[in-house]
Amino acid sequence: MALLEIRDLDAGYGDLQILDGVDMDVGSEAYVAIVGPNGAGKSTVMKSVFGLTTYMGGSIEFDGEEISGLGPSEIITRGLSYVPQSDNVFAGLTVRENLEMGAYTLDGVPESRVEAVFERFPILEERQGQRAGSLSGGQQQMLAMGRALMLDPDLLLLDEPSAGLAPDLVAEMFDRIDEINEAGTAVLMVEQNAKEALRRCDRGYVLVQGQNRHEDTGRALLDDERVRADFLGG
Repeated sequence: MALLEIRDLDAGYGDLQILDGVDMDVGSEAYVAIVGPNGAGKSTVMKSVFGLTTYMGGSIEFDGEEISGLGPSEIITRGLSYVPQSDNVFAGLTVRENLEMGAYTLDGVPESRVEAVFERFPILEERQGQRAGSLSGGQQQMLAMGRALMLDPDLLLLDEPSAGLAPDLVAEMFDRIDEINEAGTAVLMVEQNAKEALRRCDRGYVLVQGQNRHEDTGRALLDDERVRADFLGG
């Protein structure tokens, strides 16, 4: 049984349907990427898993339990954490305060979790007293991921983690995601940098107009002539 099972999912925003019969699986400790053209519904899949869209049909099961139609406040307690593409830190709070906010569902803030985040992202320890809004884009993204890890999730949802980063920081960001996954956290990632995402992930899904177009291992999708021609620039 997969950790996350999405079956025949229809979802959107209000009366606007974006996803049409989407199927996806994320295994325990797996690394899965969703790629495809702009407007394909990639981020809508992510938001649907976290209860941020209008659920219209199908099912989403996490760890064997149905979560379709639940809100984020219920979903986050089940072992999922979500990092949106933008506006993903509390700009007026310090780095440490942001991390503490990530543990708001717990009875107190485990210092061991804070230290674990600092060990993974040393720059955050250096800047722990600095307001998050004054950090660079890459540092803010690290902080957003660090805050999501404060609950020690089984599945980390990442929406465009490399968006807006300077080219020399993109590889570093992917390396950090690799490390998170290798430490035992499953990752479901939406990413415009499709080649790099597929190069690193275990499995990939190509979405087009709200539907599954291709699915396979990341390497197989990279080597697929149809996928290269249509979505990877040849």
